[in-house]
Amino acid sequence: MTRILVVDDAAFMRTMLKRILEEEGFEVYEAPDGDVAVKKYAEQKFDLVTMDIVMPKMDGVTAVKEIMKGDPEAKIIMITALAHKTLVLRALRAGARDFIVKPFDSAAVIEAVNNTLKA
Repeated sequence: MTRILVVDDAAFMRTMLKRILEEEGFEVYEAPDGDVAVKKYAEQKFDLVTMDIVMPKMDGVTAVKEIMKGDPEAKIIMITALAHKTLVLRALRAGARDFIVKPFDSAAVIEAVNNTLKA
């Protein structure tokens, strides 16, 4: 089963993404910030990570860099508000594969996840 780590400091965003992904048959794990995400990823590799950009403790761009250091093949999709375009570009340069803009719909999430998993 495909394992996905959903990283977002907002519990309702994690819950929404988890529901969308579980309905598609994915096994979903959660992390409330980049710091926890990096630790979880190091403990057990995931097939894909969805990563919020703006979070306390460790932001998404830093978390992407840390995960990529340990696993250059990591598949990470950034999830962000449109206002953070420069941060998205930084995350993509750091190794993120794609991004989804909030507010998003289920179809956009599933399309990005499936495309990234195939890549």
